[in-house]
Amino acid sequence: MKKLSFLLAAASFMIACSGPKGMVKIEPDGQEVTQEDSLEYELIVMDPGFDTWYMLQNTPSRYRSQQYYEGWNQQYVSAWNYLATQPGRRLFFQTIIGYEPGEDYGFELNHKLFYYFQYVEQVLRIPILDHHPVGVVF
Repeated sequence: MKKLSFLLAAASFMIACSGPKGMVKIEPDGQEVTQEDSLEYELIVMDPGFDTWYMLQNTPSRYRSQQYYEGWNQQYVSAWNYLATQPGRRLFFQTIIGYEPGEDYGFELNHKLFYYFQYVEQVLRIPILDHHPVGVVF
């Protein structure tokens, strides 16, 4: 009986320590920046299933322009942040994503953020936008 209690306590602790699936954060990557260098950003996704799924989707044949990803990301971030402020939807959309239009986050971050939104909608089946990118097949 003690072993069962210990196992349940350990499992509860591990579940409590795992972060919520819907968290994504964009932040500077911590490297020192000189005046000649540009600031680089890092996308942190706290969903363990995303990285494996992303690696399977990340092929050059699916690349589009940075402007394509920025346009869709602005729409997704706007919808995400709106859902994060709605009382009934806060369970998954807990954090506000700080994605500023006009800020150059680079191709890699925009690509990965776009695919995170696709992951949420396609794999987790949580709708964000009413309309979707044409030709995105998973």
